[in-house]
Amino acid sequence: MWFTMPHVAGASGWVGQRDRGAVTVEAAMALCSLVLVFGAVLSGVAAATDHLRCADAASEAARMLSRGDRERAEEAVRLLAPDGAQLDVEQRGREIAVAVRADAAGGLLPGVDVRAEAHSEAEPGVEVVGDAGR
Repeated sequence: MWFTMPHVAGASGWVGQRDRGAVTVEAAMALCSLVLVFGAVLSGVAAATDHLRCADAASEAARMLSRGDRERAEEAVRLLAPDGAQLDVEQRGREIAVAVRADAAGGLLPGVDVRAEAHSEAEPGVEVVGDAGR
């Protein structure tokens, strides 16, 4: 014995025919929404990771600059920070301020930059050559 759904005629045709494919559309919309949310989460994680890398590079560069080793400070930023990071050094008396800036997520998030600062004091007898904007 087979059971079938009764067909009832309505104003716009058979009831039930209007809903054909509705679940497919809803599933497609849900899938697109999940992909967008997943992409946003991944972008946020990438930006946070880049910020941590900038912070590590800035602290290492500040330590190297306090010893008077500008070349190793620039090398530390090149190795530790995200690609395209910029090193800014400012010296006020014996205090050294280092800032490392980079595009978040490799430039995939337009208008979002990550920046980290570190401060140190020059060791006695060390002359630091600091130039802002480098």
